[in-house]
Amino acid sequence: MSRRIRFQVSALSLLLAALHAPAFSQTGAMTPDIATTGFEASMPDADYVKQVVMIPMRDGVSLNTVIVIPKNASGAPMMLTRTPYDAAKRAARNASPRMASILPEGDDNFVANGYIRVFQDVRGKYGSEGDYVMTRPLRGPLNATAVDHATDAWDTIEWLVHNVRQSNGRVGMVGSSYEGFTVLMALTDPHPALKAAVPMSAMVDGWRGDDWFHNGAFRLNNFSYFAGQTAARGKGSALASGIYDDYEGFLRGGSAAGYAKQFGLEQLPYTQKVFAHPSYDSYWQEQALDRILGARALKVPTMNVVGRWDQEDIYGAYAVYAALESKDTHNDMNHLVVGPWRHSGVNFDGSSLGALRFAGDTAAQFRRDVMQPFFDQYLKTDAPKADTPPVFSYQTGTDKWQRLQRWPLAPALQPIYLKDGFRLGFDKARASAAQFDEYVADPAKPVPFVPRPVRMADAAVWKPWLVSDQRAFSDRTDVLTYVTEPLKAPLQISGAPVASLFASTSGSDADWVVKLIDVYPDEMSPQVELGGYQLAISMDIFRGRYRQGLDKPLAIAPGKVERYRFALPNADHVFLPGHRVMVQIQSSWFPLYDRNPQTFVPNIFHAKADDYRKATQRIYHAPGMESAIELPVVATPPN
Repeated sequence: MSRRIRFQVSALSLLLAALHAPAFSQTGAMTPDIATTGFEASMPDADYVKQVVMIPMRDGVSLNTVIVIPKNASGAPMMLTRTPYDAAKRAARNASPRMASILPEGDDNFVANGYIRVFQDVRGKYGSEGDYVMTRPLRGPLNATAVDHATDAWDTIEWLVHNVRQSNGRVGMVGSSYEGFTVLMALTDPHPALKAAVPMSAMVDGWRGDDWFHNGAFRLNNFSYFAGQTAARGKGSALASGIYDDYEGFLRGGSAAGYAKQFGLEQLPYTQKVFAHPSYDSYWQEQALDRILGARALKVPTMNVVGRWDQEDIYGAYAVYAALESKDTHNDMNHLVVGPWRHSGVNFDGSSLGALRFAGDTAAQFRRDVMQPFFDQYLKTDAPKADTPPVFSYQTGTDKWQRLQRWPLAPALQPIYLKDGFRLGFDKARASAAQFDEYVADPAKPVPFVPRPVRMADAAVWKPWLVSDQRAFSDRTDVLTYVTEPLKAPLQISGAPVASLFASTSGSDADWVVKLIDVYPDEMSPQVELGGYQLAISMDIFRGRYRQGLDKPLAIAPGKVERYRFALPNADHVFLPGHRVMVQIQSSWFPLYDRNPQTFVPNIFHAKADDYRKATQRIYHAPGMESAIELPVVATPPN
């Protein structure tokens, strides 16, 4: 072949190669390399399709919504969660072509049963338009706008049933904590396509016993939550205190308002709202969801779920269940589930909590055997009727699930009395020279709620703290400890214990913390580390200024004996033979709750340094002043 022919062939080859080269070969060297078109890697083997849409609300605001649809789904039910915690991340636990892997751990059964999963940012958060109002009140006295969480849920469900062609037009709602709150809000005016609801660890009454307060005492760790939720449309930055021990950090801050001012938190509107309403006034009463739902018809089968040791929202589920129970004519629409879990623990591994071990993965058992059949019954067209008990309660002590017809199980309360010699017994106190026990409560040295150093942001501390060993506090001089002899027979309680204290203080205000505790035998097998363990069964705080009414703060007359009666969290527990019943009483629980200055001031948030004073607290156990814990006893052991 001639040299000229060889050249022509080479030129032709180069031309053909250029014509068939991939497009990226033409990209200039200095073309910016960050994708500007919302690049997302393709997943040819994915078993789902993910859609991100903006759903319009009735006021023109659109809400960011992530819809995850099983591949080849047809006639599938939909499960909706409305969240302030970033819908995009809620639907992206992992990067995976498998739907079971990208969705939250607690969604395992929804995936296995072919559900379409929907997550939506509430208005004003993350990808949604509009203004964010913390726990936005319903339209009414506190909300003059035309929208709330009920209307947003309605408009969302209306859009879903008309636009998700793979669905059967039936929707369920599920969510925990704030997401449980949005489920309950949707139930105040439910869309007809909303067929079943499971609010978990829901925020129901922020003053009575859920997130913000307990009986008037403010939870100081809320400040970091306020900053995280309201300082930015996304997630706000963490507070940089520069102090490892939260006990020391909050103590140096002085009052709650003093601490907030250090970090500029007093500028946040929600901080200002809370500081302006220290008492249970109309601001809190108008938002109490148990009251709201109790005044409306029960239209949607509802399963209220809560953990036995829920460290954030231990009050609300029982309150909603009680409010709706009279409307459940056939005892088949209003359900209560209580497992041996921490806050939102129902969605994770439920085989243990702190030092406690249970009979298998209790959370997985519930999700698979109770919750999923409940949802299937109402959301699938071909599912059988579920055998859902009115109450499904895990009894601690015996470690077994119970299927009950009602809650509480105990027909009445039976007092166990505080007696001289720091004893407890079911017989009344007898006349004695020692008619009271006393301790000095010093606001400068408050009783910690867990051993120091206190790290409330540490999940290993915060999540299981309600089951932490109480021995660290039982021998403090500012804690009174009463205990029975070892029990000879089981003692079963099923309901809410009630503290009934006859007490006085040398100050003009006081907090009362009461703990009901199961003391384990000195030796335990096979868990030897539980020998002598002091397990909290039910405990809470009460701010003394509210003894005459939760909306009526009144100074306490120094030295005057008064009765303080308040409910503790519900329990379903058996004190086993050989165990002992213990009661601890103290006047601070820090820094979980703000300190009471023990001098009456109009607003404790703004107490001054010289308002914080030592006080002598007396607990009486004399005839006519028999302090006791009223127990919801099912069967009483002999004395």
